[in-house]
Amino acid sequence: MKHLRTLLVWLLPLLAQAQNADSTWYRNNYTKLEQYIPMRDGTRLFTSIYLPKDQSEKHPILMTRTPYSCAPYGADVYRPFYINHYKEYLKEGYIMVIQDVRGRWMSEGVFEDVRPFNPSKKAKTDVDEASDTYDTIDWLVKNLPNNNQKVGVFGISYPGFYSTMAALSNHPALKAASPQAPVTDWFLGDDFHHNGAFMLMDAFNFYVARGFGYPHPKPTSVGPKGMTLPTADSYDFFLRTGALPNFTKMAGDSVRFWNEMMQHPNMDGWWKARNVRNFADKVPAGIATLVVGGLFDAEDCFGAWTTYQAIEKKAKNDNKIIMGPWFHGQWAGRGSDGSSLGNVQFGSPTSTYYAEKVEVPFFNYYLKGKGSVASFKEATIFFTGENQWQTFDVWPPKGITETPLYLQANGKLSFKQPNAPGTFTEYVSDPAKPVPYAEGVKSSRTREYMTDDQRFAAIRPDVLVFKTDELTEDVTLAGTLLADLQVALSSTDADFVVKLIDVFPDDFQYTNKDSYIMNGYQMLVRGEVMRGRFRKSFEKPEAFVPNEVTQVKYTLPDVAHTFKKGHRIMVQIQSSWFPLVDRNPQKFVDIYQAKDSDFQKANIKVFHNSTAASQILLPILKK
Repeated sequence: MKHLRTLLVWLLPLLAQAQNADSTWYRNNYTKLEQYIPMRDGTRLFTSIYLPKDQSEKHPILMTRTPYSCAPYGADVYRPFYINHYKEYLKEGYIMVIQDVRGRWMSEGVFEDVRPFNPSKKAKTDVDEASDTYDTIDWLVKNLPNNNQKVGVFGISYPGFYSTMAALSNHPALKAASPQAPVTDWFLGDDFHHNGAFMLMDAFNFYVARGFGYPHPKPTSVGPKGMTLPTADSYDFFLRTGALPNFTKMAGDSVRFWNEMMQHPNMDGWWKARNVRNFADKVPAGIATLVVGGLFDAEDCFGAWTTYQAIEKKAKNDNKIIMGPWFHGQWAGRGSDGSSLGNVQFGSPTSTYYAEKVEVPFFNYYLKGKGSVASFKEATIFFTGENQWQTFDVWPPKGITETPLYLQANGKLSFKQPNAPGTFTEYVSDPAKPVPYAEGVKSSRTREYMTDDQRFAAIRPDVLVFKTDELTEDVTLAGTLLADLQVALSSTDADFVVKLIDVFPDDFQYTNKDSYIMNGYQMLVRGEVMRGRFRKSFEKPEAFVPNEVTQVKYTLPDVAHTFKKGHRIMVQIQSSWFPLVDRNPQKFVDIYQAKDSDFQKANIKVFHNSTAASQILLPILKK
């Protein structure tokens, strides 16, 4: 989640490294200024500014706006920009700026989650994150000594949302923006919902247990206390707590956004106003954008792809995307160099590649006029499986063939359409025993589940498993997956989780020192949930007619993966993914207001025959 623990888990260990040569150079060459910057409505936003002492040239400004604190506070306490590739910006003499957004930490005003963009601001009281960015940039370029009147904005996660909003500010000094794993659409993707299904564990832990949702009535440098859960076993805690109203009661009246979500179970105008993609046409031609994301970002696999696509479709600026094999923020050196995730290895330090070849050159070019971006392609994408970077003039790339992969009887998966009449495979989905999203006891949502071995799920009777024969040639996917299921339920609602899996050969190993048995490893390449009631419309949910064959068709986030010769392609289908996703009562009721007594078993049939052929549409790239 976008993340209070970013401050605690990431920042504090970095501060412990403060006594080294880089920190000494940093203090000798930079001065820190803490400044309240006034907005047009009189609200003042707390801003930490790190100014180079060098007077030999004018310096660009690189800014992050965040709800997670611009700590450490105090003019003599420096933020450790030197611990990752940000030190390159220090060497280049950037003015580094980080600001607490309106209503958070030391800033004044009232905080609003994903504050809607207002394209028709007129009065001084008409403010949004774009206007706050404009007013901040305006103050910086007019008041900071020795700046070159060029500003860039970047940020990861929630700060990625503020980076997208910055691109909408239209300030003439803003030349480049990099939304990274940006919050984009909290109903269709990102942290809180996937295709309308509520991402329970992340939402509750973030807003309630870790305390992000508690209000800041006045400026403060002290974070919220949050809540201690009664057990560290997350599966047990979320299951025993039960229906969503029980969580709402625990949240109480003070966690405003949680309670607001509970009043908006469908994709209504409230959600649409908070979807920044709807305003991508407001990105000016003069602002370059670099959208960054992780192929295996557990918090936000959706935002980078769709933000890039929206800007590409609606705006006329220089817009590029890079996607690596990363967890949330891994490209910024948060605990790994990007050479692996969980048990899966990628063969090179991909985070280093990103910093040296993409991000730093991007800002250097647009803010300093240094170097060139002529070699930058539209899309720079890491393909797992083959473990190679590839570049494209457009994404999805040209040459894609949308190819159906059909479910077959007896757990088979084939590119040939089934011809048997009336065949199906069925399972019983029991909300009292939901399928776990990961193996073993977990205290919180793991980041590694995005590439985890799925053998633990394959042995459950409520998980359907279909797989191909061994591949006789490589199969490379590049683009959006589409699940197209033909199903029948004994009930009036259900969720569907489709997982695309790379099954490694039985003799596979990276080295003879592997800490995990990789023989036959079932690597999750992509998994996604669909709340069945939204199969026809996210605005107007519709109950299933019991035992009637019905199509459930939905998209999964883009993939960039090569299934190597000798591997197999597997598809798993299930109706719970807990506690990652809240349990569907499997009864057509308002799930946010459901009672514990509403939960019921459902018998679910997935058809794979000549008249009802379930399939996964693969974006196959021919090389």
